[in-house]
Amino acid sequence: MARSPASDTEHMKVVGHRGASGSEPENTPRAFLAADSMGADGVELDVRLARSGSGGQRLVVFHDPLPAEQEAVDALAGFDDVLDACGERMLVNVEIKNSADDGGHDPSFAVVAPTLTAMAARGASWTSRWLISSFDLDTIDECRRVAPEIATAFLVSAATDDVIALAVERGHVALHPWAQLLTEDRVTACHEAGLIVNTWTCNDPDRLVELDAMGVDGVCTDVPDVALDVLGRGGDPAGLSPTWGTPTGPPRAHG
Repeated sequence: MARSPASDTEHMKVVGHRGASGSEPENTPRAFLAADSMGADGVELDVRLARSGSGGQRLVVFHDPLPAEQEAVDALAGFDDVLDACGERMLVNVEIKNSADDGGHDPSFAVVAPTLTAMAARGASWTSRWLISSFDLDTIDECRRVAPEIATAFLVSAATDDVIALAVERGHVALHPWAQLLTEDRVTACHEAGLIVNTWTCNDPDRLVELDAMGVDGVCTDVPDVALDVLGRGGDPAGLSPTWGTPTGPPRAHG
């Protein structure tokens, strides 16, 4: 079964997890350059607000809680440096780290304003390329309040009815559930609720094919080259995906 005409592509988007992190150090400019050269439709990155050596703050791209040593913090890739490496083609999923289990929760959302400012500085041509996500619902609610023109997604473990309802109620466009727990009926439930489904993180070729057959809209993977090959897109010219799309409707048969 083909994807719905409402979708802006006929295939599941391949999104480089922290760049092409299976080939290059994750969340570094090299990893994002590699994902672009492989032909990934987009990339996912983690942004944090860190102290700078001069006593101020700067945005860094790093998944884990920040190192205690200032020298190690200063060595982390800056947000702007990583965005420069994303080129002019790929979609960019900015995951904002602001949860207690991610190294501390800031209820003032101090990371939001500088992140949105840096994104806005890229200009209007980037607006449709952006997707902001977080495991912290209040954080993406704040992003949506401040910059409603940028699409937002709720990161979760499982696409339960409750989290689907929450995402819809808060006006977010997508749900990002864990690939291991995702089933066809959960994809369908999200689509029927009007949500895009981008799942994390899958590197297994057989599972990638299964997710595609379910009608998943995008998959985050450490190995975008492997994913493109197994989905029959290896060697295709890298194309621009103009938006993150719309829900695809019923699942489709693979092939």
